Amino acid sequence: MKTLSENRRARFDYDVLEKYDAGIELRGFEAKAAVLGRASLVGAYATVKDGEVWLTNCDIPPYQPKNTPPDYDSKRPRRLLLKREEIAGLIGRTKEKGLTLVPLRMYSKSHLVKVELGLCRSRNKADKRENLKKKAAEREIKRFED
Repeated sequence: MKTLSENRRARFDYDVLEKYDAGIELRGFEAKAAVLGRASLVGAYATVKDGEVWLTNCDIPPYQPKNTPPDYDSKRPRRLLLKREEIAGLIGRTKEKGLTLVPLRMYSKSHLVKVELGLCRSRNKADKRENLKKKAAEREIKRFED
């Protein structure tokens, strides 16, 4: 599985409780651009509306700008493809206080573009600082071992 785009900031800002793999409904020129790694998940989030999951604010610029439709919006909401049982579970979980659906990475799997969603809880500032301290300590230990 080749990673096409990653939301590294999400892993810093949120604690990931569960992960879901979802297909994404793309137009042809969007799929080509995503496979080339032009998609950006920075600031993107997922919402559940009317029994469907939508990826909002994911930026996929056109593959060939001159050959795209004139009304194309690169940050348009895109439908995510999940099983009914998964969507039903997400509807209940996202209504809990403090839980959000965040796209963690976009990857290709056997010629399909997929999105890994994380059901996340936001970290507070102290947790982020402690996480940075742990990483710095691990780096120091690793440096002295070599």
